[in-house]
Amino acid sequence: MPDRFKNIKEFKKDFIRVDFLYSECKDRFRLKKATGNKIPEDKIIKEKEFHRPGLALAGYVDLFTHSRVQVVGNTEIKYLKQLTRKDRIVTLKRFFSFDIPCLIITSNNKVPNELLKIADERNVPVFTTPYQTTRFVHFISDFLDDQFSSQVAIHGSFVDVYGVGLLFCGKSGIGKSEITLDLVERGHRLVADDIVVISKKGESVLMGAGTSLVKHFMEIRGLGIIDIKQIFGIRAIRYQKRVEVIVELEDWDSSKDYDRTGLDSRTISLLGIDIETIKLPIFPGKNITVIAEVIALNYLCKHYGYDAAKVFGKRLEAKIKNNKAEKSSKKNPLNDFSRNTEYFEHDFE
Repeated sequence: MPDRFKNIKEFKKDFIRVDFLYSECKDRFRLKKATGNKIPEDKIIKEKEFHRPGLALAGYVDLFTHSRVQVVGNTEIKYLKQLTRKDRIVTLKRFFSFDIPCLIITSNNKVPNELLKIADERNVPVFTTPYQTTRFVHFISDFLDDQFSSQVAIHGSFVDVYGVGLLFCGKSGIGKSEITLDLVERGHRLVADDIVVISKKGESVLMGAGTSLVKHFMEIRGLGIIDIKQIFGIRAIRYQKRVEVIVELEDWDSSKDYDRTGLDSRTISLLGIDIETIKLPIFPGKNITVIAEVIALNYLCKHYGYDAAKVFGKRLEAKIKNNKAEKSSKKNPLNDFSRNTEYFEHDFE
């Protein structure tokens, strides 16, 4: 693993506020606030899992994970409605005696008045959504998983090249931003420059984005700060992209051995996920922009099942075997350098 990746510190959010959940999800998940009180600032969510409190409402609270977002669906509402008013109040007072961050009621179920009154008394926000429970659970799980995901911040430039997320890394001043600017001018899309925040999604995906401060601004030495969105338009930017290849730029060193076949693919582990990495030596006059485009196209070829290095390797092995099998002393010495076409027709281009 390159030295610059060895000491990267992983970080996670310790909590998110319930009012943040509501502001971010009210349009996405069509949440509506059912309780009248203002959402308390100290109401926080510390876990990415949610909880269905059926057993807790029924009276079994020994394993009640009350610190999670509580999702109430048809079953729980139907259970509450079949109770007498007196039993319903007892049940709800026991339920809200725990420090619950918030309660979300699905399927446009009508919220019992007793529930709203007791929730307001205990300052527990209650929200409703028209989505069915199964669908809403998928939405809220993905949102909470994203909020509490592992993240790292990397110094580099991140570009979408032909749909492939290329993350350029290297020492300060080596030309990451200039390469990125050249790629944007050629029609590719900037995701982030200078600081790239990478988050783990699920078990095998890394997503990259810029910071809220920098967004799509870039610093070009000798020119200053430029705004890519304003100069090149909306087509030139992306807010997020999957990280697929890391391109490590370094000054050319004649004493080093660089990969010349591509047979031995290298990877580095970020947040426990292996990402293909390419060490690219640079020197004045080398067209890194075109090479970056080829890196992306070659990645797509391999993704769809064609690996040029492996194909060439197999052809080379077959040629060596054929040469060994030929025992004739009259072997033509030009066979090793035979043309790829046996006959030049009358098409002299």
